[in-house]
Amino acid sequence: MKISKLQISLKEKILVDINFSISSSLALVGQSGSGKSLTLKALLGMLPSSMESIIESDAAFELKGGRDISFVPQNPFTALSPLTKIKKQFFVDDGRIKELFSQVDLDESLLERFAPELSGGQLQRVVIAMALEREPKLILLDEPTTALDPKTRVLILDLLRDLQKEHGFKMLFVTHDMNSAKVICDEICVIKDGRVVESSDMKTLLASPQQKYTKTLIDANFANRDFRR
Repeated sequence: MKISKLQISLKEKILVDINFSISSSLALVGQSGSGKSLTLKALLGMLPSSMESIIESDAAFELKGGRDISFVPQNPFTALSPLTKIKKQFFVDDGRIKELFSQVDLDESLLERFAPELSGGQLQRVVIAMALEREPKLILLDEPTTALDPKTRVLILDLLRDLQKEHGFKMLFVTHDMNSAKVICDEICVIKDGRVVESSDMKTLLASPQQKYTKTLIDANFANRDFRR
């Protein structure tokens, strides 16, 4: 899948102007304000009405919030109603819900509970199960492990990687955390001020970044250099 042009503008000022390819799993990395969130919103068709977007791609499905795209947010608490039982927040039948729960390693008993009764890791698995409802071709991930403890973070990343192998969907993993990105993604695209400054396969970029900005991001994420091996 290739996005040959993704441009976002506000009152004729271009805020984001990038292109990228997703062969399997791509990390879109940058500091706050780099344009990561705007890119996600454009792909989901959720930009403010004051902004305009142009998306050109070779995708064999509809972008801008089409049915073939699913979304996993940073904070699952914001994606679920606290007053409705978990099972009532799905849009498929009970048999399919139980199948999805099995795929994300959740016990069926949690379906009768409310969101505040579940842990952060359990809630993130619920949201991932919901993202799989429509059998998407592309899943957009907005820093889905930021609010989790280190052990749970690893479990969620491993789960996403295993689910991708099983279902074959592509992933766009938006994050500022290169440590998580290197676990789950094969490729990486670094953006700054709405522009791509460097892109490569993950191993090559981490071992030999070409831009000072990229080096700064790497140094901010890793206390040692073991990841280069």
